[in-house]
Amino acid sequence: MRETKDGKASKRFGKDRRTFPIEKYNSRADRRTSQNGAMMFSAFVFVAAFCAVVAVELLLMGEPSVWGFVVATLVALLATMSIHIALQWEKVVVLRLGKFHRTKGPGIYFTIPFIEQIALCADQRVMLTGFAAEETLTSDLVPINVDAVLFWMVWDAEKAALEVENYYNSVSLVAQTALRDAIGRASASEVAVRRNQLDAELQEVIEEKTSEWGITILSVEIRDIVIPESLQEAMSAEAQAEREKNARMVLAEVEKDISSMLVEAAEQYQGNDVALRLRTMHLLYESVKGSGGTVVIPSAYSEGFSDGSLEKMIESLKAQGK
Repeated sequence: MRETKDGKASKRFGKDRRTFPIEKYNSRADRRTSQNGAMMFSAFVFVAAFCAVVAVELLLMGEPSVWGFVVATLVALLATMSIHIALQWEKVVVLRLGKFHRTKGPGIYFTIPFIEQIALCADQRVMLTGFAAEETLTSDLVPINVDAVLFWMVWDAEKAALEVENYYNSVSLVAQTALRDAIGRASASEVAVRRNQLDAELQEVIEEKTSEWGITILSVEIRDIVIPESLQEAMSAEAQAEREKNARMVLAEVEKDISSMLVEAAEQYQGNDVALRLRTMHLLYESVKGSGGTVVIPSAYSEGFSDGSLEKMIESLKAQGK
């Protein structure tokens, strides 16, 4: 039993089960840690500019003053607003007077304070987004839970900044919508069996929409599919019945082939008494060899083992050979 967002318990799926922890696998939660280097660089620029202005004031005036500290602070702020650093995996979109001007990074880049603004600092590493479709109806009206993960990356920072407001949330919503649509077009058994086809279909649909935002989809992987417990037994019985049906069909085909071969053998033995007697002797020999002892046979069959009978058989076979 799991708790919904309303605080109410949902018992539709029988077993106690928590939904897929999407937030745990989303890359966005750890993106702030990648900005530590840039923040330290900005702090270094501020301190260096402040100290440089104070040092110049001391050389010129001989002693510090309040106005000197004010000027040093203003210069340090302007330096911080002008000198930036982009990490190896970042691409920065710079606007000039509200219009797109250029993309910069990685490394050091400069901007004009109050004239140029940083619109987006795009992370171009492979991103991971978890998404789910909870209690979504399939084409045969079966409510199922499907959890999946999406691997994607930003290949065009300009489009990611100018074509969509929040590309990260947009990718997540598009993926969830595509998953629900794909589930609604397939039956419950098809969703459970055709995972690879569903992955490929989702990747194609999601990338068709996100490519306009400068985002490429690397792969989509279905992680978990949960079917209501009440339907699992019915689907299991259906699968067993289908396997039994296939087994009976295979057995019928084998019986058909065996009967055809027996009919052909009967036609061969019907026109050749010697071949029939030889087959009878062969069967008796196999019986004795398999049992490891002796076999009691009627006298009519034992006549076939006498010397006279064997000579007659040989002469008959030679005559047929001529």
